[in-house]
Amino acid sequence: MSGWRRIYYILLNLPLKLLVKSKVLPADPRAEADLNLRGPIVYVLHYNSKMDLLTLRIQCLKQGLPDPLASLDINGVTLPRCVFIHDGPHMQTWYTKKPRSASLFRNYLDLHRFNPTLDVQLVPVSVMFGRSPGRESQADKQASQLHLLNGIKKFFTVLWLGRDSFVRFLRPLSLRYIANEHGTDKSRARKLARVVCMRFARQRLVSVGPSLPVRQDLFNKLLASKAIKKAVKDEERSKKISGKKARKNAMELMEEIAANFSYEAIRLSDRILSWTWNRLYQGLHAHNAELIRQLAEEGHKIVYVPCHRSHMDYLLLSYVLYHQGLAPPHIAAGINLNFWPAGPIFRRLGAFFIRRTFKSNKLYSTIFREYLVELFSRGYSVEYFIEGSRSRTGRLQEPKTGTLTMTIQAMLRNSNRLITLVPIYVGYEHVMEVATYAKELRGAVKKKEGLWQMIRGLRKLRNLGQGYVNFGDPLPLATWLSQQVPQWRNSVELIETQRPDWLATAVDKIAVTLMVRINNAAAVNAINLCSSVLLASRQCSLTRSQLLVQLACYLELLRNVPYAPDITVPDLTPEALLAHALAMNQLTVKHDAVNDIICLSYDQAVLMSYYRNNIQHLFILPSLIANIIFGYPGIERAQLQKRIALLYPLLKAELFMRYSKKELPPLIDSLIAELARQGLVDTQETRLYLVPTRLRVLQLLAAIVRETLQRYTITFFLLRSNPQINRGTLAKKSGVIAQRLSILHDINTLEFFDTAVFSTQVATMRAEEYISDTGDAIDEKVSEMCNILSNLITPDVLRTIEIFSVLENEPECAALSVK
Repeated sequence: MSGWRRIYYILLNLPLKLLVKSKVLPADPRAEADLNLRGPIVYVLHYNSKMDLLTLRIQCLKQGLPDPLASLDINGVTLPRCVFIHDGPHMQTWYTKKPRSASLFRNYLDLHRFNPTLDVQLVPVSVMFGRSPGRESQADKQASQLHLLNGIKKFFTVLWLGRDSFVRFLRPLSLRYIANEHGTDKSRARKLARVVCMRFARQRLVSVGPSLPVRQDLFNKLLASKAIKKAVKDEERSKKISGKKARKNAMELMEEIAANFSYEAIRLSDRILSWTWNRLYQGLHAHNAELIRQLAEEGHKIVYVPCHRSHMDYLLLSYVLYHQGLAPPHIAAGINLNFWPAGPIFRRLGAFFIRRTFKSNKLYSTIFREYLVELFSRGYSVEYFIEGSRSRTGRLQEPKTGTLTMTIQAMLRNSNRLITLVPIYVGYEHVMEVATYAKELRGAVKKKEGLWQMIRGLRKLRNLGQGYVNFGDPLPLATWLSQQVPQWRNSVELIETQRPDWLATAVDKIAVTLMVRINNAAAVNAINLCSSVLLASRQCSLTRSQLLVQLACYLELLRNVPYAPDITVPDLTPEALLAHALAMNQLTVKHDAVNDIICLSYDQAVLMSYYRNNIQHLFILPSLIANIIFGYPGIERAQLQKRIALLYPLLKAELFMRYSKKELPPLIDSLIAELARQGLVDTQETRLYLVPTRLRVLQLLAAIVRETLQRYTITFFLLRSNPQINRGTLAKKSGVIAQRLSILHDINTLEFFDTAVFSTQVATMRAEEYISDTGDAIDEKVSEMCNILSNLITPDVLRTIEIFSVLENEPECAALSVK
């Protein structure tokens, strides 16, 4: 590099260090982008911008990558390490310069012709200042093309957007592979330049998203659609109003539903949230985001399907996606959030509002469906919560399938559209609404969201610990339908006029699959682990040493027999996890002369059950194994397998577990082997025995499934007492007995007497043929399950259940409980 050029770069670099603060994607380019530092690396930028080049250089030096300003010497041939696809515009608009990229690519390819061991890695790098998609008018489109800015405009862009920039390293192209497979002639070099240019265009679309419509133009287009025209005419006839009034009603509904996306609002919220998260959270962790970026770059239309724990979910997920270099999605938010000032803010951040029910309002349902179809057709990513509302218990709820059905219908209207559903596990160490959830489950009326409620919620914000966003295994809709419903393409032409017969069944299966995949991506943390341990103790208290031993047991189980590949387990010692949990001030420490006692008060125990429930599915099978060994000491391995096979369908449906019946036996053997390795179980030939010296550890592990088995016992004993009982009544009476049991035996978990949990349980009992088609109990099967459960719960609880199950089925008692 010449002296003058070096001075020029030094002078230009000074303001860049002050004005530019770029984010690098992926966070570790050497690992995630598969870069081989031993081989030659050539960077490719979209156009010739010294600001972009120096921004790239700053990040390369930070990441330990080769300097893009340095030349590359290969076999005595010196070539630049950075190639520009376009030279870009100049201040003199009449001046054009032929780009050198094709000739440089040809020079690099020629080197591979004479050196068979050479493999130059071509690394496209996208440097972006600002991420405004612009509006659909031609003038705005031109204004949004930041890569066409000349030097003066680029300077002001960097001045304004320098801290809203990122450097994205795309996956490298192997010139050795290209030379071997396609040759090294001039046409290949030009094609290579076009391929790289297309990758830049796709990357820009992934990061920025499609251009935004003018809001009124969007409404006019929707009103002109056949479906909405028909719905407006039906509204006119059914309500006996004028056509003008019906169209006005339709327009008002569009105003109520539609988002009003604003890039400036996104930028402002990013500044506010970055400041807020740094003070509220000790860390935000995103797992598996690279896979989602890859899907988006391949042209998939992404539908994000997260679990729903808190109102924080909306903000947290959009924040994480934005910082992962992905365009923020349009979010289906509950109409309860459409109050001032939250509603207008959320709307500008991409929220579109959805009512709790579409019943008896055909115009509304048609407009919402057409709006969703329009979002997909324009290529926007969409986010909705398949559970419908926030989980009050910490477990996944039964999925609501309305929006999912509309998603599949949208795909059927354009079968070439690649729509992929991405399940997302969102986890926290502190959810500010948990105390409210506990009150609602105990009968308190849910308070309507409003300005005062929002202010009160903000006052509660404090140390929220760690936050987790784990992206699960994506579900490409077309691929799934081709495997499960081969005839689905035959319905494409009919979707406008009728609903396919297979749709409802397919939607239910997809919904359950998504819930299972959300649980497969669970995040384990200090709070949910410590709560799992302490709530297993009847007194909700353990000595520090006991707690640490139990934490070590659970960590080894998770690491040695992982529930699923996508779960995340903290790489910390039990001592470090406990120290972090204590720092969160959610546990109580009582000091004595011998050992500290870690405990939970009654109120703390109720709230901490929420976090325990987040990961209960990870430990339920090891706990069940331990419980059966306690209930049947010296049990044959085959008998244990049989009992688990009977109980597992109930657990699978309730906790959305991943294993099929065929996968269960080898998994149980692996878990038994791990318990034996830890010295918790003694395996003698085919029998399983307790180990007296490790009895307490196994006992606490067994207690995780304790309340679940108690609920099953309630329902099965009720059914045995009254084989003709109605299924709805069975679920309701089970909840009543569970509530009494929780008072008498001091059971302090959130979900214990939740009627929704019992409804799921009863439905599974019907599917597993404990209840016949006529609604009567199958006595033999019910009695067998009652006998198994009788040995798995304590005698005092069993006796209480037996008494209440008999009394609840007596007319006199039923009349008294009504009074």
